[in-house]
Amino acid sequence: MQVKELIFNPADIAETLSELRADKRLLAFLKVPKEYKADVFSHLDPDFQEETIRSIGSEQVSDLLNAMSPDDRTALFEDFPDELIKYSMNLLNPQERRIALKLLGYDADSIARLMTPYYIQIRKEWTVKRCLEQIKKVGKKMETMNHLYVVDERNQLIDDIAIGSLLLADEDTLISDITDNHFVAISTKTSKEDAVQYFEKYDRTAIPIVTEAGVLVGIVTIDDILDQIESQNTEDIQKFGGMEALDDPYHQTHWFEMVKKRGFWLILLFFFQLLTASAMGYFEDEIQKAVVLTLFVPLIISSGGNTGSQAATLIIRAMALNEITLKDWWFVIKKELITGLFLGGVLGIFGFLRIMLWQYAGWFDYGEYWAFIALSVGVSLSMIVLWGTLSGSMVPFVLKKFNLDPATSSAPFVATLVDVTGLVIYFSLAGLLLSGKLL
Repeated sequence: MQVKELIFNPADIAETLSELRADKRLLAFLKVPKEYKADVFSHLDPDFQEETIRSIGSEQVSDLLNAMSPDDRTALFEDFPDELIKYSMNLLNPQERRIALKLLGYDADSIARLMTPYYIQIRKEWTVKRCLEQIKKVGKKMETMNHLYVVDERNQLIDDIAIGSLLLADEDTLISDITDNHFVAISTKTSKEDAVQYFEKYDRTAIPIVTEAGVLVGIVTIDDILDQIESQNTEDIQKFGGMEALDDPYHQTHWFEMVKKRGFWLILLFFFQLLTASAMGYFEDEIQKAVVLTLFVPLIISSGGNTGSQAATLIIRAMALNEITLKDWWFVIKKELITGLFLGGVLGIFGFLRIMLWQYAGWFDYGEYWAFIALSVGVSLSMIVLWGTLSGSMVPFVLKKFNLDPATSSAPFVATLVDVTGLVIYFSLAGLLLSGKLL
């Protein structure tokens, strides 16, 4: 498909380019109409962006970088090596260079890195007519004009006004007559992760960014926040899987980096699983006397691990959505206690009935003490499911208390923890109930 057929949207053009062979991709990009080139470039993957900058002439690079939105350009520079950043900076015009250096000066994790300095600011003593003239004068470079930002003589933000309110007002109306001095703003020092909740709470497409003194320095738009949400979700999901989050997309991550990210947790979980073997060894005498008990070890382990993983996942997600905080730990314990008791009771009954059914149907002979074996399995399941539910829900709170990422209490970690303790509960209870019978 020819690139010229895709004039619908820059993202569509970028997607088509990504499907081309490497030797044809650059040539196809150069054929993209000039008015679309910068937007298309911002949607390309980082490797192709770097390849393009290195391959085309400096004049074309200059046109491309100066036409990009400041926030997209900052994201681009974050993936570039130092020498390429220096080369690119020298090709920016003085105004864009000042903007780029300012944005790169903020902390890498701060929301200010994602902001654009292109927004429309007005004064409260202006008339609606003058504001509309200002929009026509500077509006072409703006990413969004849904809101206009009212500032005082010190450039401190005092209000924001929806464009609809402006359009419905008379031309001679003063801005001060339609302001209410209520606005939402984010500090430049706010992290990208914390800034997400502002967009979710206030349902805004753009939010102004202010300094600690309240000075307006830029705005962040919803498209950048959506990228941040995707990045956060990807990181959390990878941590749930029992590994460190990848710094780059999967296809750009070297196999050695993959080993480093996955190896630590695998080794740690491996040593935890060794405790499972130790627990089995501790109950070696009981196992030799009642080998039938080992038939239900997989059932015991999986049931406890599954409930622990469920609870951990629910709590971690609730924390991420700010539905619960550290002070809610007692509420969570009470809720999970009831849930664990009910779930454990149901699975315990099923476990008991399963052994009874197999015994009476003649599908397996558990011996004369089958009822005590069934009772050992049923009660153990109830206790282990309860323990899995409580431990899975509390581990994220413990990590949060020590300022660690709750997502690192991944499902495999919780499952391994419950596996080891579950075996101890199972064999200890079986030893108690079967003492003087099979044991």
